Amino acid sequence: MAPEKKTGSGIPIPVVAENQSRLADQDKLAAPGKYPFTRGIYPDMYRGRFWTMRQYAGFGTASETNQRFKYLLERGQTGLSVAFDLATQIGYDSDHQMAHGEVGRTGVAIDSLADMEMLFDGIPLDKVSTSMTINSTAVILLAMYIAVGKKQGLSPEQLSGTVQNDILKEFIARGTYILPPSGSMRIITDIFGYANQHLPKYNTISISGYHIREAGATASQEVAFTLSNGIAYVRAAFDAGLTIDRFAPRLSFFFASHNDLFEEVAKFRAARRLWARIVSEKFKAADERSMLLRFHTQTGGSTLTAQQPENNIVRTTVQALAAILGGTQSLHTNSFDEALGLPTERSAEIALRTQQILAFESGVADTADPLGGSYYLEQLTDAIEKKITDLMAHIESIGGSVRCIETGYFQDELARSAYEHQKQVEQEQKVVVGVNRFRTDRTEIPSVLKVDPELERRQIEAVRKIRSSRDNQKVQSALDRLRAAATGKENVVYPVLDAVEQYATVGEIADVFRSVWGEYHARH
Repeated sequence: MAPEKKTGSGIPIPVVAENQSRLADQDKLAAPGKYPFTRGIYPDMYRGRFWTMRQYAGFGTASETNQRFKYLLERGQTGLSVAFDLATQIGYDSDHQMAHGEVGRTGVAIDSLADMEMLFDGIPLDKVSTSMTINSTAVILLAMYIAVGKKQGLSPEQLSGTVQNDILKEFIARGTYILPPSGSMRIITDIFGYANQHLPKYNTISISGYHIREAGATASQEVAFTLSNGIAYVRAAFDAGLTIDRFAPRLSFFFASHNDLFEEVAKFRAARRLWARIVSEKFKAADERSMLLRFHTQTGGSTLTAQQPENNIVRTTVQALAAILGGTQSLHTNSFDEALGLPTERSAEIALRTQQILAFESGVADTADPLGGSYYLEQLTDAIEKKITDLMAHIESIGGSVRCIETGYFQDELARSAYEHQKQVEQEQKVVVGVNRFRTDRTEIPSVLKVDPELERRQIEAVRKIRSSRDNQKVQSALDRLRAAATGKENVVYPVLDAVEQYATVGEIADVFRSVWGEYHARH
């Protein structure tokens, strides 16, 4: 039973406000927790438990990021979210020539299980949920996480969190791919299969609209492209012999939240309703858990400005409010200095405090779907759903997400939308406070986090030490087994797990996949 809540004036707050209109469309606006989940996936939403407050963090070495994790957990963060450096994301070890100048810059450098052990040193993995923003090398980092859990005495069944594992949006918007779509999708469905057996509490994919939005998409494009990718993953899982209710309950989504508060709330509600209907009607799911669009939200990095950076605290607050009103399951709030560099401890703490103030002081979490029934919001939800549906129908007419990647349709649409937005900003048709309106001559730049230039040398020494101290015969045997599995039909997660436990590196394992499936090169 949800706890009783009252306003400051002593007025009781209902768990969910009833829709008083006799004209309400119950097919669209059933109570929270009821199909099609427009008003939320749980009956009481945040009344009993807040969203997971999951600040994205990672820089330098595993030791430095471990300290940042502990700093945030001590200040009330309720989930970890790991950022990896570019070399780790695209499967190169820190001493590879392609990694030069990138080690530890955009996230933490992870070369082997030794780094992963240090990253989570002193952090009990059965007590914290961990999200990992990793795609091309997702199977390797997930295996390392499982291996760290085993070293803590935990079975995979005890681990909870999310691995992003969304390669299609890398082809569309972000670019950290390695393998062609076919090999990439094979690994993803193998992860689905392994997780079905061993990771009941882990989200096996976070189908991501965030990076699509950051690349220039409108709100409707963000959802249309993302749900179309979701359809492609479901079809790939079917082709691999999986049934919908065996894997769909562990699918999750990841969206951006930008400044137009009402459009963002409507977007989240429309996405939830559409996905429920797709999974129920198109894919014939019987388990209601398969129909739930569970999603993480990050406030919009592309909306942050280097000019008057403190304004970003207000932007982030509005965006976080939209995510909460829209029913997010977890939330990252960007730090105000991220247009200038990696977040400092102070700016990361302000971002976390923003979530905590919204949770504990604003009252927005006291009742489910508090904007539900608003004439404007319901009209906007219907309108954005129509736009999304039309876009998805067009994507299907082209041949689905993979075909749209191959033809360049997604990339061209993002470029067009990004251009239109920038033109409107430059012509002052869209106001950006401090950039094209309300400018000042004051140019105070806050102190930003600087990565130690010696970090790369230390990380290179560490990975070379691992290679010289491990049993290289066992490593080679494990890599040979992985190559055989990738060439054949065996689930690759098992030999990857074996390889990481022998301290094979990210680059060595990725090279096995490259040797089997080749590398992908974009059309443009």
